[in-house]
Amino acid sequence: MYKRQYFVIFYILLLVCSLILFQAKLAEPVVKDHGRLLPVKMKAIKSSDREENIVNIIEEANEKDIPISIAGMQHSQGGQTLYPDGILLDMKSYNKILDLDTKNKLITVQSGVTWADIQSYINPYGLALKVSQSQNIFTVGGSLSVNVHGRDIQYTSLIETVESFRLLTSQGKIIQVSREENTELFQLVNGGYGLFGVILDVTLQLTDDKLYKVQSKSLTYDEYSTYFTTHVKGDSVKMHLARISVAPDSFLSEMYVTNYYLAEDQSLLSNHTTLKRERIIAIPKLLLGLSRINTHGKNMFWKTQKEYNNRIDGSYISRNNVMRSESTFMEYDSASKTELLQEYFVPLDEFTSYIDDLREMLQKEKNINLLNITIRYVKQNDEAIMSYAKEDMFALVLLINQETNEESIEEVDKVIQKMIDITLEHDGTYYLPYYNFPTKSQLEIAYPRAKEFFELKEKYDPEKRFLNLFYEEYYK
Repeated sequence: MYKRQYFVIFYILLLVCSLILFQAKLAEPVVKDHGRLLPVKMKAIKSSDREENIVNIIEEANEKDIPISIAGMQHSQGGQTLYPDGILLDMKSYNKILDLDTKNKLITVQSGVTWADIQSYINPYGLALKVSQSQNIFTVGGSLSVNVHGRDIQYTSLIETVESFRLLTSQGKIIQVSREENTELFQLVNGGYGLFGVILDVTLQLTDDKLYKVQSKSLTYDEYSTYFTTHVKGDSVKMHLARISVAPDSFLSEMYVTNYYLAEDQSLLSNHTTLKRERIIAIPKLLLGLSRINTHGKNMFWKTQKEYNNRIDGSYISRNNVMRSESTFMEYDSASKTELLQEYFVPLDEFTSYIDDLREMLQKEKNINLLNITIRYVKQNDEAIMSYAKEDMFALVLLINQETNEESIEEVDKVIQKMIDITLEHDGTYYLPYYNFPTKSQLEIAYPRAKEFFELKEKYDPEKRFLNLFYEEYYK
């Protein structure tokens, strides 16, 4: 009798403990970055579409001394939106478009708005973005935090087009930030990775939507720098994109460029203003998938890319549609592998020798599966304290496929550090939103104002309310 009662009590206690553990697990979710290499246990995920609620979240975190990491779409891969036992402040639901000034070409939006949201809103008014990533799936707040750049030749870094923003500080105060007000914070928050406060709403400069004529051309890597200086930067090209081959048969030697010129007859724009949608993704998704597997797939994918670029030569496209690159076909789901990005910036006149050195090193490495390299142009801009564009530079965006086991991560880590060393040897820099593979010394060389950046973090957030793994890695 008593034995049976003990068993009943034991099972009841076991059930209660299980429920408590389950609720604790729900209360402290494990959040992964987009590349799934940094699972982090957070204390809670909080979000709101109301300003006063976001203020309350900050005030409560101050009372309980809980760190906060700020997140949009979370495509930054180095833990910039994560911190152990902290609050993940998810800004995606804070996404209203507040005002459009068509006369002065200004738009004010909440920071959770995506570029796609803005494009849909302004397209009927004949307006377009000045700067955004090629893909329009990201939030405005997240894009400011990494100071993105795009395809436009005249406006390259996002900070150039930011008129002002309101910032919720670590003390729970809301302040106006611009080039005239709180200037230092303007230079810190743009490219500040969420370490200085919550961006609430942003006023951005817009431009007119225009009709472009596409020109495509194939060339060799050693022709590119001269070609760009003469026929792109020194000509009437409005937007520009290039790719260099990672296929074994033409590894880092063949290239093609896509230029966008202002069409002579702008009255034809009305025939091209419908915002494009991704429809045919099966073929590019298949070819990209094959390129992940073997050398034949890489050669075939590169051949297809070149053929497509030739086909669009002479076609017409609106500015808004240029800034809506396909992304669905790149989505990748694997239990044992992931894909990460790297981005390196090199001066225009260093490009040829840089590619030679990069090729020589990579041909010796068997532990890196390079899928694509896209090239854009960024002009010199040192307005942000953590600026990547210390002079006019080419930006090379690398897509890498890798396994998620510890051995593979370590191998890729070593190769990336070698690539960064080569980049620094050619007076280049690297982009910060990706995994923390670079060493502290590499950060200090690439970003000589990094010490100032972290010291100002102490000034504006002495209680360290806003934290992330990037700060943890490179400051502590």
